[in-house]
Amino acid sequence: MKGRRTSGARRRLFERENELLLLEGMLDDLCGAGAEGDTGTSSGGLLAVSGAAGLGKTSLLAEVRREAVARGCTLLTARGGEQEQGVAFHVVRQLVQPVLAAAGESEHRRILGTWYDIVAPAVGLVAVPGGSPDPQGVRDGLDWLVTRFAVQHTPVVLIVDDAHWADHESLTWLSSFALRAAELPILIVVAYRPEELPVQASEFRRLAERHGSRPITLAALSPHGVGRLVHEVLQNGADDLFSRECWALTGGNPFEAVELIAKIRERNIKPHYANAAELRELASLARGSGLVERLERLGPSPVRLAWAVAILGTAVDPHMASSVGGLGVEESVDAIQRLREARILADRAGDSDRLDFFHPLVGTAVYRAIPPAMRVAMHGQAAVCVTEAGLGPTVAARHLLEMHPEDDRWAVQQLRAAARECMRAGAPEAARRCLARALREPPSLEERAEVLFELGCSALLNEPATTVNHLQAALEEPELDPALREAITYRLAQALAHTDRMGEAAELVAVEGRSSTNPRTRLRMQAEGFKWNAFRADEEDSAARSRRLARLADHLTTRGMAERYILGLRAWDAMVRGEPAAVALAYAEEALGDGLSWTDEDWGFEVPVMVALTFMYCDQPGRADELFSKGISECENRGWRGAHLSFGLTLLGYIRFCRGRLAEAEDLVHGGLRIADRVGQRIPAQWFALGILIEILLARGRVDEAQELSDRYNYGQVVPNAVVYPDSETVYSELLLARGLRSDAEQRLRAVGRRLDRRGMRNPAWCPWRPLLAEALAQADPAEAQKVADEGIELARRFGTAGAIGRALHAAAKVATGAKSLKLLAEAVHHLERSPSAYELACALVDHGTALSRAGLPQDASELLIRGMESAVVCGADALAARARDELAASGLRPLRLRAVGTDSLTAQEKTVADRAARGWENTRIAEELGIRERAVELLLSGVFRKIGTDLAGLPELLRHAENRPAPGTPPR
Repeated sequence: MKGRRTSGARRRLFERENELLLLEGMLDDLCGAGAEGDTGTSSGGLLAVSGAAGLGKTSLLAEVRREAVARGCTLLTARGGEQEQGVAFHVVRQLVQPVLAAAGESEHRRILGTWYDIVAPAVGLVAVPGGSPDPQGVRDGLDWLVTRFAVQHTPVVLIVDDAHWADHESLTWLSSFALRAAELPILIVVAYRPEELPVQASEFRRLAERHGSRPITLAALSPHGVGRLVHEVLQNGADDLFSRECWALTGGNPFEAVELIAKIRERNIKPHYANAAELRELASLARGSGLVERLERLGPSPVRLAWAVAILGTAVDPHMASSVGGLGVEESVDAIQRLREARILADRAGDSDRLDFFHPLVGTAVYRAIPPAMRVAMHGQAAVCVTEAGLGPTVAARHLLEMHPEDDRWAVQQLRAAARECMRAGAPEAARRCLARALREPPSLEERAEVLFELGCSALLNEPATTVNHLQAALEEPELDPALREAITYRLAQALAHTDRMGEAAELVAVEGRSSTNPRTRLRMQAEGFKWNAFRADEEDSAARSRRLARLADHLTTRGMAERYILGLRAWDAMVRGEPAAVALAYAEEALGDGLSWTDEDWGFEVPVMVALTFMYCDQPGRADELFSKGISECENRGWRGAHLSFGLTLLGYIRFCRGRLAEAEDLVHGGLRIADRVGQRIPAQWFALGILIEILLARGRVDEAQELSDRYNYGQVVPNAVVYPDSETVYSELLLARGLRSDAEQRLRAVGRRLDRRGMRNPAWCPWRPLLAEALAQADPAEAQKVADEGIELARRFGTAGAIGRALHAAAKVATGAKSLKLLAEAVHHLERSPSAYELACALVDHGTALSRAGLPQDASELLIRGMESAVVCGADALAARARDELAASGLRPLRLRAVGTDSLTAQEKTVADRAARGWENTRIAEELGIRERAVELLLSGVFRKIGTDLAGLPELLRHAENRPAPGTPPR
């Protein structure tokens, strides 16, 4: 355990005793020390220190640092800078670069592992040029890096001073990471001026003011506190009225009080009230114009050096400051000395190689005092100096942003290079600032379209509407290079689609396709047009589009990327229209070829996702699962952890749901929804996640929870403009049915039917509105209900998958009666047994068993109910399992409770196998006690392994157990 510092070693801070005690307590918690220094469990947290300028935040943080070092804690420190607010990840780099500085690239790659290419640019390391990670991916990587460091170097104290001046990217990361501090051996301490926090720092403000472990708001010193300070520093009998005047002139601001008392001592003023008149002049020298006048009295060289330091920011290299200030070596050394003696520059022991102002207030006053023309000129000189020093275009861009446009080709090149670095670091907002400034320079006519294109792409994630404006302007530029025109058109269509303007996106690519003379471009634009029309909820002539797509797909002679995308779209179209599944699968296989990338920025991920889902809807969810797992891994490796990852996790959850793995599905979709919520509200990723999650909750019997989720997001009340799946209106109707609101559900489902039939989307496997409408009509109009259900069976047979046919037959059985219902249920079970639809099979088994029981066939009913209960438990459909148990009990049978074996010492895979083995044994015991011994071994093999299809490594051991036939109640080994 790290040592605990004694209170006697503490530096005195006037009227900060309570804050220091709080600080010691948090360090005790972090270091695991009890009241008597006993070793305990360490815990981290957040300490937020707020207050106006000069109230002593930095002094308090210095005390945190001293205490932490005394206890043996590892320190990570950084400070926001007024001039560096626009430099992406400036604060993050201060925190982590000392950790990485002593190692080479190979060690960096070892430390960062698979996160290297995602995080390296953000922390200032060299990475292989490539695509741009999204901001969330970079934040996740930084979380991983700092968490790893905290665990390896525990306990850690992370300090950020002047957080109100931290760059947006660092502050956004810190705001999210700090929420986890209590779970880690890390204490995060931040100091900031609340009135100077930028508008976009709302998350940090909420964190600091509401979620901080123990927030501290510093107050000004009292008259008594200033009096103590006067007496201690001057030590020559200051009278109380003199001390009171010092307090009144400074308002109790510690910085101003210390500066005033220092000036009193320098001028050897007697601390008596008779000399109080001289205090007013001295007090004015500590701030604003008085401080500037004090600086000017030092002479031209100190003034120019101070200006240079203000231009360059925090921790300035003296040689660079001399260059920007236009000073010689000797002149610079003298100026630095005089500025330190005047308490304008800090005199930090052991850090003579870096220049900083004595206090941030001094730096602000000096910067604002630089004449505007001189300030612009010095920023220009600074841009040249940092470039020549090899600090890179990002550092130079900070200064170029402060310059007036001068039609400078070099400035445009530097700003574009800086934007590329920012995009590579996952900082699109910083890239957008650079490119917007480059556009004002302006670029040459040859470059203008390229700059507009880059500017549009930089805003796509955060401001797609802004992207549209820039890209439309780029398209209007004369004599565009054909390749650039194609790229602009694709991005513009994408941006239009992301802003719910699907029709405009489709029309844009259609016009470009007709006007292009390049056959490859025409084909590419056709593929884009088919894609965006497929997502349009208001497409007027879907049938004509489908015919054109079918003709084009059938006449393709090569298999380039555009051709494969068209084949993928044809596969999806065939599936949603309900053509035979074999047709859709054949096109999907051709489209897939040797694989479709999810992260190809020139083609998008929509078609690869549609191809993978085609396999799922065609009763091949295992294949879809494999494609989605690879796609998600690809997104994660590229740092795409925003909307792309949300879609991936959500739809993978949908696949698991269709395979009957409801608990896994729920976890995945919850993860996808959390990411979608971070990306934005009422976006397609959110609609997908909500619909699928509601379906899963209904399948698990949690109707109230599904309704609460729907209410929270206003789901069902707002219809998205894009086609989403599962169809939102259909899902909401299913929720209404679960609540018994049949009439409301009927109205919505009829509207869904009209909308989808008009577009030719008639596959019941894709949108089961007919089975749901039949259920809604069952009581009010049984004849129509049966008619609608029969239509569903006909369409399902045309599609031809066992899952679709089985579900349609099951739906028809629900609205039929007597022998017909039993016949339909038996046929539904037969088809579903040949499908991967484990949950649907469980439902059909329970319903069939229930119907047989009520028809007076308890022996046959018990077998089906037991199988249904087993399958429901394995699927995670708790309500269905409970219904099966209740039906068994109502039939006079004695179902036993399923239980799991103790698995504390097993691996995760072994636990899965053991748990499923336990379920199998319990169901075997149920079968034996019910006298169905011939089913005992079959039960072990059917429901658990045949339907799940995983963990088959444990099957031989289970067979040995089955052959031994232990006594009922004996658990598996």
